Amino acid sequence: MSYLILVRHGQSVWNLENRFTGWVDVDLNDNGRAQAKKSGELIKDKQINIDVYYSSFQLRAINTLKIIQEQLNDYKNIKSVWQLNERHYGSLTGLNKDEMKKELGEEKVHQFRRSWDLRPDPLDKNSAYHPINISTYKDIPADKIPDTESLKDTYERVIKYYIKYVENNFKNKNILISAHGNSLRSLCKYLFKLDNNKIAKLEIPTGNPLFIEFSEDNKILNCEYLDTERAKDLLVY
Repeated sequence: MSYLILVRHGQSVWNLENRFTGWVDVDLNDNGRAQAKKSGELIKDKQINIDVYYSSFQLRAINTLKIIQEQLNDYKNIKSVWQLNERHYGSLTGLNKDEMKKELGEEKVHQFRRSWDLRPDPLDKNSAYHPINISTYKDIPADKIPDTESLKDTYERVIKYYIKYVENNFKNKNILISAHGNSLRSLCKYLFKLDNNKIAKLEIPTGNPLFIEFSEDNKILNCEYLDTERAKDLLVY
């Protein structure tokens, strides 16, 4: 028996401002840090040992994981990988979601956020928000850095990494992944075999650990959000 714990980072500065964040490397706000602390407390209550910690390259995911580790009193090295980054929102990056609904229409914005294979227009490479201009990503090969992404694009990079480096290498280990709404939606699509309609409806709450129990032959036995007051419908259980 083993466990996989998925945690969407705590609320960030741009989450609060309702902006498309994507690859912009913003940090947690005070509420996000409190959510991360509670996440750590809830995971600690499970009384299991975490063998491997993963996060994206992004500060809000890394700092969420560090706060969780403080609660667990466990400071193993964090494997930070860019493949777990949030979806790149292209030209929408930095824009306010409500303002975009007024400008483009609510249905169009919903399509950009939830459709499977629709990409926003590419982000101008001269933009300060483009990953090539953000020091966090200076060591990522330039041909791997996107200008925009659909959920399908995000899924392909997340799951390719997960299968090769996580699923195949750490069977019967307990793993904690701190990442983002769309990278975790991608993982849930893969793990729970969600179709494209169901994945469009799946919402991952910030700072609420999703606790997944696996059998010895790597089949899902059970899953639950640990903060039951803020749980979302998983669409599968």
